[in-house]
Amino acid sequence: MKAGHKFLLGAALIVGSVGFLIAEGVKETGVYFLTPAELAEKTTEDPTFYDVGLKMGAKVVPGSIRRDPGNRQVDFQVSDGVQSYPVTYRGLVPDTFTDANDIEVIVEGRLGRDGVFHATEVLAKCGSRYEAAYDEAKA
Repeated sequence: MKAGHKFLLGAALIVGSVGFLIAEGVKETGVYFLTPAELAEKTTEDPTFYDVGLKMGAKVVPGSIRRDPGNRQVDFQVSDGVQSYPVTYRGLVPDTFTDANDIEVIVEGRLGRDGVFHATEVLAKCGSRYEAAYDEAKA
């Protein structure tokens, strides 16, 4: 076998191995990111989709936040305007997670068969809180 062919064979083997490792890594660490409506559609199509780790982006339904400071538990509803889900989370929520209107959240966790999203992480965004300060600083 010529040296050029050996080089090409070795390069193909290395590139193939790296590609395989990347694909396997993405499969292992990849997480679904869905809206409540997409999650409802997915669970309707595939009943085994419950208890699958995923992220869901939506807005908190105003007035739905219930806190239990003793257990550090927060229960609230999220909605995308089409579908809503109750969410339960045990832990510390971000400072931007307030009782204000228009709170956008990303919750990571699993949808239980009881229809409650059991969150393991809550990320909150409240842009309106910072927009006024940005506009004042800009002027």
